[in-house]
Amino acid sequence: MRVDAAVGPARSPRPLREAWVALTGLSAVFLFEMLDNSILNIALPTIGRQLHASTTAVQWVTGAYAVVFGGLMLAFGALADRFGRRRVMLAGLVLLGAASLATVFVRSAEELIAVRALMGLAAAMTTPGSMALAFRLFADDGLRVRATTLISTMGLVGLAIGPTAGGFVLAIVPWQALLLVNVPIAALAIAGVRWGITADVAADLHRDPVDVAGALLGTAAIVFALVAPTLFVNEGAGSGLAWAATAAAVGAAVFFVLRERSARHPLLDLTLVAHPLVSSGLAFKAAAGLATSGLGYLVTLQLQLDWGWPPALAALGMLPQVVVLVAGGAVISPFVRRVGLDRAAWLSAAAVVAGLACYGLLGRFGYGWVALALVLVPAGMRVVGVVAGVNVLRGLPDDRTTIGAALTDTATEVTSGAGLALTGTILAALFTGDIAGPGWSAQQTAEFRSAGTIAGLSLTAVAAALVGWGMLRARRAETPARL
Repeated sequence: MRVDAAVGPARSPRPLREAWVALTGLSAVFLFEMLDNSILNIALPTIGRQLHASTTAVQWVTGAYAVVFGGLMLAFGALADRFGRRRVMLAGLVLLGAASLATVFVRSAEELIAVRALMGLAAAMTTPGSMALAFRLFADDGLRVRATTLISTMGLVGLAIGPTAGGFVLAIVPWQALLLVNVPIAALAIAGVRWGITADVAADLHRDPVDVAGALLGTAAIVFALVAPTLFVNEGAGSGLAWAATAAAVGAAVFFVLRERSARHPLLDLTLVAHPLVSSGLAFKAAAGLATSGLGYLVTLQLQLDWGWPPALAALGMLPQVVVLVAGGAVISPFVRRVGLDRAAWLSAAAVVAGLACYGLLGRFGYGWVALALVLVPAGMRVVGVVAGVNVLRGLPDDRTTIGAALTDTATEVTSGAGLALTGTILAALFTGDIAGPGWSAQQTAEFRSAGTIAGLSLTAVAAALVGWGMLRARRAETPARL
């Protein structure tokens, strides 16, 4: 059965069920992105032992994927808008299946890192297209929100169950099976995209020459921006290498902007990024990424190291966040219908800031306040992830939707790293001794709690600045949307 999913300008609204084949395929793409790292993390100690890997090598098993994925999304988003979103996505899914199968032949940490880098490349080719194609399936913003909510919910279910499922699987089969699970997911995605979405239409693409210099500079800026936080967290605020990576990221970003402003056919048209809907959506997504990563890191350390909770109890302590992320999809569409797309974006972003403020001011006084923060931040992020992303694509021309989706994912990836860097740097500066060492002294406990408060409030201030700027930009949107 081939579902008519024409994406021309004359497309008309229709029920979601008529696009079930396409939505199944696109949901499988997002499931892979969310499930992949979460299911693998539980196996890292086993991988380290069996492959005789160093601590740094084990870290790069996940780091190689994240850096390649984040660094290449923008470039592949631009290529997909030129050469075909469906075509690039199918090629990426084939690469994903092949790279996952290659896990069977891995015999060293270096080989596994190479496989993970290939999987990051596949994710960069496929993930931005999942939202862009879902957006283009429908002309009605309400259906776009519902479709994006459905796709993101599937991914978040994978994120939630990944560690638990991985732990059970690892108890009975080799760790390679955790990556082989990507093969049937890729097959499902290929079938859904192949038979649920029509071939790319030339009129919906553009044929501008590829901005190779812009692609290289943009990729370099993002890669250094993703590597720098890891260096700060692992080596401390005094690390010369960390500061060198930061300087390289800033320098590459400056040259990227200069290149895009002067190029006749830029990789990323900065005048489009300045559109109120686009810039406000990116600001809201950035705030959510910063908050989610920073809060998750702080709460994990607090529950286990400060309060002494065992890992199983700490996992239960994170349950409010999991429940909100998974079940929150049910309220997104009614909420958006009630307040409109634009108000939904800034209200949910404001909830993220409120959750961070709650943790920064009150988190040290008991789990109840931590739980409240773990409800507010993911609740806001859950809505922002859908609504702000849709708003970004609403503000772009039809032939730039994939790079728009890549831009939102890149903003989230970079600010997630920034949130970890900010939090880790503050902890490293204020906490004396080994933070993972047993038996903290009273002074160390006081230092950690003080650092947690400062880090939480610092994250709040940065997120509030992003949300405030996004609200100002949203007010300049030319056409407020009501569903």
